[in-house]
Amino acid sequence: MPAGLIALALGGFGIGLTEFVIAGLLPEVAADFHVDAAAAGWLISGYALAVAAGAIGLTAAVTRLPRKTVLLGLMVLFILGNAISALATDYPTMLTGRLVAALCHGAFFGIGSVVAASLVDPSRKARAIAIMFTGLTAANVLGVPFGTLLGQQFGWRSTFWAITVVGVLALVGVAVLVPGGQASAPASGLRTELRAFRSGQLWLSLAATVLGFGGMFGAFTYIAYTLTGLSGFPASAVPWLLILFGLGLFAGNAIGGRFADRSIDGTLLVVLAVLTVSLAAFALLAAQPVAAVVALVLMGAFGFATVPGLQLRVLRSADAAPTLASGANIAAFNVGNALGAWLGGLTIAAGLGYASPLWVGAAMTVAALAVVAVAAAGRAGRFRSGRQRRTLAPVSNGRPTIRG
Repeated sequence: MPAGLIALALGGFGIGLTEFVIAGLLPEVAADFHVDAAAAGWLISGYALAVAAGAIGLTAAVTRLPRKTVLLGLMVLFILGNAISALATDYPTMLTGRLVAALCHGAFFGIGSVVAASLVDPSRKARAIAIMFTGLTAANVLGVPFGTLLGQQFGWRSTFWAITVVGVLALVGVAVLVPGGQASAPASGLRTELRAFRSGQLWLSLAATVLGFGGMFGAFTYIAYTLTGLSGFPASAVPWLLILFGLGLFAGNAIGGRFADRSIDGTLLVVLAVLTVSLAAFALLAAQPVAAVVALVLMGAFGFATVPGLQLRVLRSADAAPTLASGANIAAFNVGNALGAWLGGLTIAAGLGYASPLWVGAAMTVAALAVVAVAAAGRAGRFRSGRQRRTLAPVSNGRPTIRG
């Protein structure tokens, strides 16, 4: 395994920790700044919106710069944002720190995916992307519980100082371990990158990301309510159940990357189908604690097993100019997160119960399955047409010449 992938994974760990750990510390932060829960919630939702903006806008602004240089700059931005959060003396400053840190999120994973894929043989690209995203899953499994515990014991600022230190380590790792050459070569110009968006396959891939990952995340957004309100678990058990969910993410990410290297569309079709069944089964069996735990782990595993395939599909759909498209897919992940959470919230507000976000998630993943099926059929059709054109040369002396 190239050492550069370890540095990218460490950066992913810090970024994932920044995104998710705030949820466990929100009451303490809100009390410190004397704001209500709705205002404090913008530290999460505002972060997600800034991720989507940075994934496209910031990536577009740096398309002509060497990728390694950009990654280093993004980690500096990440360190700055978390240091601002740790030093914040009022709510607007805290929100500013969150937004600054969020700007690097989408661009780092978007450009990092391109760099990770460039460090390995073509047959291992999805696994390389999965290794980078392992940092994100590790943030859920280990970082969030321990970060929350640290903040509860020593104050929430200590957590953000710890994240800042992780950012410094990732900055050094990228500087030392990510090689030059292809991994840090200048990317295409913005005009070339934008031309990639003429591809129907790229738009289908982005739609699959919004629907597929959004379905899982929308269900996850309200999972604490489901586990306590339907499954009967005490609130104190939720962090430990989320560790099990995180283990599912970790396993799904690794398995999804391995199989996506063999067949992207085949893997996505199977994974999305099983994810749909898992979400529906969770909704039906949520009142049974053991079944709920099993379904929770399966939801995490098959939800995150889509990530390497979805990201690699976008890279291949925009092969000549992948940087901006890769960033757009990170934005699509976050748009899906927001869409799934919003739709799930609507169903709860309508009085449909805490299982309703799971049904919303299942409906979204069915739609993602249909999109991937259409995209796969279109790609297969073009492949057959291209193969026929390569086989039959122009007519010579009244007969086509067969080419090898």
